[in-house]
Amino acid sequence: MITGKNYIGFTPSANGTKTYKTFNPQTNTENEDIFTVATSVEIDQAVALATEAFKRFSKISGKEKAEFLNTIADEILALDTLIETYCKESGLPEGRAMGERGRTVGQLRAFAKLVEDGSWVDATIDTAQPERSPMPKPDLRKMYIGLGPVVVFGASNFPLAYSTAGGDTAAAFAAGCPVIVKSHPMHAGTGELVATAVIKAAQKTNMPDGVFSNINSSGIDVGQQLVKHPGIKAVGFTGSIRGGRALYNLAAEREEPIPVFAEMGSINPVVILPKALSEQGQDWAKTYASSIMLGTGQFCTNPGLLLGIKGKDLDVFIDVLSHEIVKIEPSCMLHPNIKSAYSKNKLRALDQEGITISAEYKTDVKPNYAQQTVLTVNGKTFLENTTLHQEVFGPFSLVVQCESEEELETILYKLEGQLTGTLIAAEGEANAYSGIVSALQNRVGRIIFNGVPTGVEVCPSMVHGGPYPSSTDSRFTAVGTQSIKRWVRPFSFQDWPNYLLPIELQNANPLGILRLVNNKQTADAI
Repeated sequence: MITGKNYIGFTPSANGTKTYKTFNPQTNTENEDIFTVATSVEIDQAVALATEAFKRFSKISGKEKAEFLNTIADEILALDTLIETYCKESGLPEGRAMGERGRTVGQLRAFAKLVEDGSWVDATIDTAQPERSPMPKPDLRKMYIGLGPVVVFGASNFPLAYSTAGGDTAAAFAAGCPVIVKSHPMHAGTGELVATAVIKAAQKTNMPDGVFSNINSSGIDVGQQLVKHPGIKAVGFTGSIRGGRALYNLAAEREEPIPVFAEMGSINPVVILPKALSEQGQDWAKTYASSIMLGTGQFCTNPGLLLGIKGKDLDVFIDVLSHEIVKIEPSCMLHPNIKSAYSKNKLRALDQEGITISAEYKTDVKPNYAQQTVLTVNGKTFLENTTLHQEVFGPFSLVVQCESEEELETILYKLEGQLTGTLIAAEGEANAYSGIVSALQNRVGRIIFNGVPTGVEVCPSMVHGGPYPSSTDSRFTAVGTQSIKRWVRPFSFQDWPNYLLPIELQNANPLGILRLVNNKQTADAI
């Protein structure tokens, strides 16, 4: 049942006077549920509870955290109206909703497995050498520990997998950090349902009150208050460059600056080499028409920039891509505001000098449906006009026709940081373009060979991040179990009595985890 209230720890709360509703983009009407914006007092209460909860939650065992995470997954699966609410608030189809629920549950269970095993803490031990000359060597033992209360901002384009109990929240819980979610206003009902699942799981597994809170907000004030609150120790965000950078600046200006792990804009350059264009250009054009249109282009890995070297094969590729993409029926965007931003950014691109419209869906569509567009431009114009380097969030892509390999390589080096880069090459062709490969690698967090960037596998080897502005810190991923490292810090114990050490660092190694002991990987006791 959706109440429209905030959850301050385990307690529903609606003390404020400001309210709002979510919107159904398919029907172009407001949904019925009314949500109450959190007050400053409620924010303070949530942070105070999280701060107190951290004292116990940071010390519970991996087995207990695993039970908590698995129970959250079970409770999400038990929600009767989740899929219906998701679809009403996002305009996305039922199949997408069910797939995203599966991914959300899978992420929770993956982190449960990680913390139950326990080796993720990266335990490192250098035993004492009291007889060492000229100075004795102390006993030093290091492991990762949680940062403290974390704020997670729900993402507009993933109401489940990047929101209330999504990857950021799951990773923070696994690290031993309480989470305060700033629910996304576009899917506040979906967020509340998931929040009730998290709270039920916390109560069933005896987690401390305050380990989780869910905060409603329709504007930016609540998010700003949370980021500036001295009790908050880190922030997770998925969204626009403007929003992520604003939070990053707020966090940096605090008396105690804190990290903001923001995954932001990306146009995900795709380089199609000449031989690949010659041999399979038409096939790749069909593949990329589908990739550009996937999810109405509302994925952060949407291929918004295609690059090739001028010639008849590239011309054929553009013609086929243009023909194929307009054959695909347009679909609904997440919200009228997102549709409006898409139209505005597309028109801005169209207004630039040297742009040619290659494909544009011109038939009338329903409100909030996006008409796909493919533009072309020459390499020189693209290099000189950085407006063309910016993301157009939606079913849009720009094809850059380069004069030479050298110009293509220069363009790649001039791009802002990206989440992904893709190389399309024929058999043995990539070896002849090592400069392009290096330039692409320099600008991205993940490089794809003969594929499409859309689709992000959740696994330990995935990097979903990249040089700024695709993310605020290219050393970390926002997807996969390695994302836990965003919410921890390394901590050393020097000459600490064995019985006072965390069990991960004790001589007997009661958990049987893999540790680096005197520069040797081992699970043995000392």
